[in-house]
Amino acid sequence: MSAPQAPIPRQIQLHQQSATLELSYTETETYVLEAEFLRVLSPSAEVRGHGGKGAVLQTGKRLVRIDGVEAAGNYALKLTFSDGHDSGIYSWSYLYDLCQNKERYWSDYLAQLEAAGDSRD
Repeated sequence: MSAPQAPIPRQIQLHQQSATLELSYTETETYVLEAEFLRVLSPSAEVRGHGGKGAVLQTGKRLVRIDGVEAAGNYALKLTFSDGHDSGIYSWSYLYDLCQNKERYWSDYLAQLEAAGDSRD
Protein backbone atom coordinates (compact mmCIF):
# COMPACT_ATOMS: atom_id res chain seq x y z
CA MET A 1 0.00 0.00 0.00
CA SER A 2 1.51 3.34 -1.03
CA ALA A 3 1.43 6.56 0.95
CA PRO A 4 -1.27 9.06 0.00
CA GLN A 5 -0.14 11.49 -2.67
CA ALA A 6 0.44 15.07 -1.53
CA PRO A 7 -2.03 17.58 -2.87
CA ILE A 8 -0.97 19.80 -5.75
CA PRO A 9 -1.62 23.52 -5.31
CA ARG A 10 -4.37 24.71 -7.61
CA GLN A 11 -2.90 28.20 -7.59
CA ILE A 12 0.68 29.41 -7.04
CA GLN A 13 1.43 33.11 -6.73
CA LEU A 14 4.79 34.78 -6.29
CA HIS A 15 4.48 38.08 -4.43
CA GLN A 16 7.64 40.03 -5.22
CA GLN A 17 6.92 42.94 -2.89
CA SER A 18 6.48 40.78 0.22
CA ALA A 19 8.99 38.14 -0.95
CA THR A 20 6.48 35.33 -0.43
CA LEU A 21 5.09 32.36 -2.29
CA GLU A 22 1.36 31.76 -1.87
CA LEU A 23 0.06 28.23 -2.37
CA SER A 24 -3.69 27.66 -2.58
CA TYR A 25 -4.92 24.09 -2.32
CA THR A 26 -8.65 24.68 -1.85
CA GLU A 27 -10.95 27.66 -1.38
CA THR A 28 -10.10 27.67 2.34
CA GLU A 29 -6.62 26.12 2.41
CA THR A 30 -4.02 28.71 1.45
CA TYR A 31 -0.49 29.06 2.80
CA VAL A 32 2.09 31.82 2.50
CA LEU A 33 5.76 30.84 2.67
CA GLU A 34 8.46 33.50 2.99
CA ALA A 35 11.44 33.48 0.64
CA GLU A 36 13.87 33.25 3.57
CA PHE A 37 12.02 30.21 4.94
CA LEU A 38 12.07 28.45 1.57
CA ARG A 39 15.73 29.31 1.02
CA VAL A 40 17.04 28.08 4.37
CA LEU A 41 15.02 24.87 4.05
CA SER A 42 15.93 24.24 0.43
CA PRO A 43 15.88 20.54 -0.44
CA SER A 44 19.14 20.98 -2.39
CA ALA A 45 22.26 18.97 -1.69
CA GLU A 46 24.04 22.28 -1.01
CA VAL A 47 21.78 22.82 2.01
CA ARG A 48 20.98 19.26 3.10
CA GLY A 49 24.47 17.95 2.60
CA HIS A 50 26.12 15.66 0.07
CA GLY A 51 29.24 13.62 -0.47
CA GLY A 52 29.15 12.28 3.08
CA LYS A 53 28.95 15.75 4.58
CA GLY A 54 26.02 16.86 6.73
CA ALA A 55 23.57 19.68 6.31
CA VAL A 56 24.92 23.21 6.04
CA LEU A 57 23.20 25.80 8.27
CA GLN A 58 22.10 28.68 6.06
CA THR A 59 22.85 32.10 7.54
CA GLY A 60 22.43 35.69 6.39
CA LYS A 61 19.33 34.98 4.30
CA ARG A 62 16.87 37.47 5.89
CA LEU A 63 16.76 39.68 2.77
CA VAL A 64 16.75 36.94 0.13
CA ARG A 65 13.99 37.12 -2.47
CA ILE A 66 12.50 34.70 -4.96
CA ASP A 67 13.45 35.74 -8.49
CA GLY A 68 11.74 32.91 -10.33
CA VAL A 69 9.33 30.01 -10.04
CA GLU A 70 9.09 27.32 -12.69
CA ALA A 71 7.53 23.90 -12.95
CA ALA A 72 9.84 20.91 -12.68
CA GLY A 73 7.86 18.36 -14.60
CA ASN A 74 4.49 17.61 -13.04
CA TYR A 75 5.91 16.88 -9.62
CA ALA A 76 7.67 19.98 -8.27
CA LEU A 77 8.71 23.60 -8.43
CA LYS A 78 12.17 24.96 -9.06
CA LEU A 79 12.78 28.24 -7.25
CA THR A 80 15.50 30.74 -8.11
CA PHE A 81 16.60 33.03 -5.30
CA SER A 82 18.22 36.46 -5.37
CA ASP A 83 21.45 35.06 -3.87
CA GLY A 84 21.86 32.84 -6.95
CA HIS A 85 20.66 29.62 -5.32
CA ASP A 86 18.61 27.60 -7.80
CA SER A 87 19.41 23.94 -7.24
CA GLY A 88 16.53 22.97 -4.96
CA ILE A 89 13.61 21.06 -6.45
CA TYR A 90 10.60 21.50 -4.18
CA SER A 91 8.35 18.47 -4.70
CA TRP A 92 4.62 18.83 -4.09
CA SER A 93 4.93 16.66 -0.99
CA TYR A 94 7.85 18.71 0.38
CA LEU A 95 6.02 22.00 -0.22
CA TYR A 96 2.90 20.68 1.49
CA ASP A 97 5.01 19.46 4.41
CA LEU A 98 6.57 22.92 4.70
CA CYS A 99 3.08 24.45 4.74
CA GLN A 100 1.79 22.04 7.36
CA ASN A 101 4.83 22.30 9.65
CA LYS A 102 6.01 25.86 9.05
CA GLU A 103 6.03 27.00 12.68
CA ARG A 104 7.96 23.95 13.92
CA TYR A 105 10.53 24.09 11.11
CA TRP A 106 11.05 27.83 11.60
CA SER A 107 11.44 27.43 15.36
CA ASP A 108 13.97 24.62 14.82
CA TYR A 109 15.91 26.78 12.36
CA LEU A 110 16.06 29.74 14.76
CA ALA A 111 17.24 27.42 17.55
CA GLN A 112 20.00 26.07 15.28
CA LEU A 113 21.09 29.61 14.43
CA GLU A 114 21.22 30.56 18.10
CA ALA A 115 23.15 27.41 19.03
CA ALA A 116 25.69 28.17 16.30
CA GLY A 117 25.98 31.82 17.32
CA ASP A 118 24.92 32.83 13.81
CA SER A 119 22.36 35.27 12.47
CA ARG A 120 19.64 35.68 9.86
CA ASP A 121 21.40 38.90 8.76
